[in-house]
Amino acid sequence: MALWFAFLRGINLGKRQMKMDELKACLEGAGLGSVKTVLASGNVGFEAEGDADAIRSQLESLIEKQFGFAVGVVLRSEAELQAMLAGHPFGRLDSAADVTRHVLMFDRPLPQGLSLPDRPGHTEILRMDAREIYIAGYRQPDGRYTEGVEGVLKPLYDRLDKNALDTMRNWNTMEKMLK
Repeated sequence: MALWFAFLRGINLGKRQMKMDELKACLEGAGLGSVKTVLASGNVGFEAEGDADAIRSQLESLIEKQFGFAVGVVLRSEAELQAMLAGHPFGRLDSAADVTRHVLMFDRPLPQGLSLPDRPGHTEILRMDAREIYIAGYRQPDGRYTEGVEGVLKPLYDRLDKNALDTMRNWNTMEKMLK
């Protein structure tokens, strides 16, 4: 069995509530192994057989049946997650900066030739990989960090297919996934 990581989009917002112990029980009941959730925002590691498309489809079906609402799943293999972490996408940040680190993950490759103008000292795009964008959000006078990210990402969403699925995670969460 291979190790996989699922990042669920848009749960625990409004009426889309999901307890992680219930998610864990649902996945274990379907035969997935070594199920481990991280935080309450829909991050789960597990062992499963099959390819990414089949596993993602299985998860989406299981979750909709169990919880009564559809949830998009962005999936990464153990090797893909290890490569993300080993790539040190935030290595050039000043360690003393008051900044939050995020990764925006997609279910499919990003458009070719994409360029996103960032806002230095506010919202910076540190790197774009085939299916990930690494973002630094600097603390602003109002105490917020990622308030301007939508504006920086607007050119991307203007070019994406309407069915493209994405989800953003704090980098601290990503670092916890393999532990």
